[in-house]
Amino acid sequence: MTENLNAKRIVVGITGASGVVYGIRALELLKAAGFETHLVLSPAAYITISQETQWDPKDILALADFHYSSKNIGATIASGSFLTHGMIVAPCSIKTLSSIANSYTDNLIARAADVTLKEGRPLLLAVREAPFHRGHLRLMSLAAEAGAIIFPPIPYFYGKAQTLDEMITGTVGRMLARIGIPNQDYTRWQGLK
Repeated sequence: MTENLNAKRIVVGITGASGVVYGIRALELLKAAGFETHLVLSPAAYITISQETQWDPKDILALADFHYSSKNIGATIASGSFLTHGMIVAPCSIKTLSSIANSYTDNLIARAADVTLKEGRPLLLAVREAPFHRGHLRLMSLAAEAGAIIFPPIPYFYGKAQTLDEMITGTVGRMLARIGIPNQDYTRWQGLK
């Protein structure tokens, strides 16, 4: 496990759930932290990107060091022998959560996530849906039992973010910290004053 956590290489999946800005910001912060990034956009992510942002998908792909088609299950990131620090799926749609929770690896995001879990590396799922029904909660529980970190991008307010951009950065900074990537992009609780 130590060898994997020392690998400055990480997989990022962006799915079609609302909140693609979390995955985009993760790519930006990981680049600033000196990580080699391997990106997969789901087909639905392309649609959500055009609906929620001013980004061109080509520019998001360019943020990553390497990117792959979601259909390419033979990519390097589909193998446990390809050492990575771990993987983040941000945002993580319920469809993708279901695939990961049930080990249904019919696309590269689900396959890379399954590999991450079987190799004991950190897998963070920024599940984006609200409200959750019992089926969603059951899927999150299954994924957590397999070793995934369930991290809905719920904002925290003690950091007193002044803009939406600061809120997104702080949330992604906490995600990175949770999988063992030190950063200064979120406010740490300093106790009551």
